[in-house]
Amino acid sequence: AAVNFKLYQNVPNPFNPATRIRFDLPRSTVIKLTIFNVKGQTIRNLYEGGVTAGRKEFTWDGRDDKKGLVASGVYFYRLEAGEYSKTMKMILLR
Repeated sequence: AAVNFKLYQNVPNPFNPATRIRFDLPRSTVIKLTIFNVKGQTIRNLYEGGVTAGRKEFTWDGRDDKKGLVASGVYFYRLEAGEYSKTMKMILLR
């Protein structure tokens, strides 16, 4: 089992049309996984809620909260889980 929180680089990166975001949770906790743009605007709330311990994987399909396709460019994903918070960069190439 995971001993620490860890957020991994998305795969593939750069990506089109979708990418996988993986992370490890040392214990069951409530998380928030958010995608946002270079201006810091939230593009997609990918997941918010309780998750069990272990390695988790979510897929982002390059769409915003309104299901519209977002443009090529640099995006960020942030995992928040209790006191842990980490943000990483990814690139979408259409």
